[in-house]
Amino acid sequence: MKKRRQFLIFIVLVLFFAGNLSAQNPIIRDQFSADPTARVFGNRIYLYPSHDIIAKPGHGRVGWFCMEDYHVFSSANLTDWHDNGIVLSQYNVPWVDSTSYSMWAPDCIFRNGKYYFYFPAQLKPSLGKGFGIGVAVADKPNGPFVPQAKPITGVHGIDPNVFIDKDGQAYLYFAQGNIYVAKLKSNMLELASEPKIVQGLPDKGLKEGPFLFERKGTYYLTYPHVADKTEQLEYAISNNPMGPFKVIGLLMDASKDCWTNHQSIIKYNGQWYLFYHHNDYSPHFDKARSVRADSLFFNNDGTIRKVIPTFRGVGITKASGKIQIDRYSAISNEGASIAFLDNADTFKGWELTLNTSHAWVQYNSVDFGNKRLKTIQARVRSITGGEIEIHLNSVNGPVIGRAEIPQTDSWQVVEGNIYKFESGIHNIVITPKGNTKVDVDWISLNKIL
Repeated sequence: MKKRRQFLIFIVLVLFFAGNLSAQNPIIRDQFSADPTARVFGNRIYLYPSHDIIAKPGHGRVGWFCMEDYHVFSSANLTDWHDNGIVLSQYNVPWVDSTSYSMWAPDCIFRNGKYYFYFPAQLKPSLGKGFGIGVAVADKPNGPFVPQAKPITGVHGIDPNVFIDKDGQAYLYFAQGNIYVAKLKSNMLELASEPKIVQGLPDKGLKEGPFLFERKGTYYLTYPHVADKTEQLEYAISNNPMGPFKVIGLLMDASKDCWTNHQSIIKYNGQWYLFYHHNDYSPHFDKARSVRADSLFFNNDGTIRKVIPTFRGVGITKASGKIQIDRYSAISNEGASIAFLDNADTFKGWELTLNTSHAWVQYNSVDFGNKRLKTIQARVRSITGGEIEIHLNSVNGPVIGRAEIPQTDSWQVVEGNIYKFESGIHNIVITPKGNTKVDVDWISLNKIL
């Protein structure tokens, strides 16, 4: 009986850690994800993205977006993300065409003790053409969500976003070429007004993916817009959640690699964050995307500083964990590069190559803790052999540790020593010592108890 109990505990631990993702950008690292809506419920962030899968003959439209279900992820620190699993799929919603694979960008909101999950999908042919927007209800932010039998009456479109104002009035925003807004009844399931086009946005170019938030009495409407060839993130402001709005500027430039983008913005523990997506794990096919997050800042006049996408992203990384150094904060102009570990399985991540004595890579916000770190471990490969150094805070900062790397063309974990320990949170910089070529998968700074 004791052995059986130990075995069950082991299985639970395996399942727990399998569902937890320690991440930089992209923050979801074991599946494709897109269209992220982040929400703060209690003391955790809950992430409601769409779920890209690769279409195959008879399973979606090959070469196009393919989405059949939704996962919910959650985190208390923006670094460790727990996958709560599938919370809704096209196969258990009565009004959805279960052959359409069109479970696109969702949202979730809390009211009166319930969580309301809004999602678009293609209608069954017997109910009409195009997309409807449905609601599923749960007692917890991670579900299980029970879908309503019918979509919201009077709404045809995609990318629902819900906002509840300080006076308790709820609003539904959605897209159908233009961006629309309507009031919701207090039951959060029915419209209280006819949808109308939001006024003041650009006349030309596709607009979709609305996300509205309020700050200091100003309503910020954010949205992707095809101003040229690909979507850039823009924002407009108003003193009324129904508009009219005034376009202010860019949240994020268009990407040359990914045609779409989709955003949400939250404030968590005093800092604002932008969640968006890119095609990190699928650089040659932009219908398989991955969610990212970066910090967002306001100017004194209330305008938003344009967000520059990063690999490092947000959150603090524990020094004793595996630091994915390829998700860098800064990198030298020459002699340093990243590539997939395995082009056939991109979810294995990336490797960093340093091939000149002047090459370096910097990784910010590493928590050294307050217990002495004594050793360095690194998964490395080098056809020349050599040595890597860890500098504190900058490339010209003090060397706190070194690890020797034997000459080998296969991956191995090596160990070195830390000579100088500093408690707290620091940036680290990795450099090669001498003219060597080394590939680095990850590094870890281990503590002695």
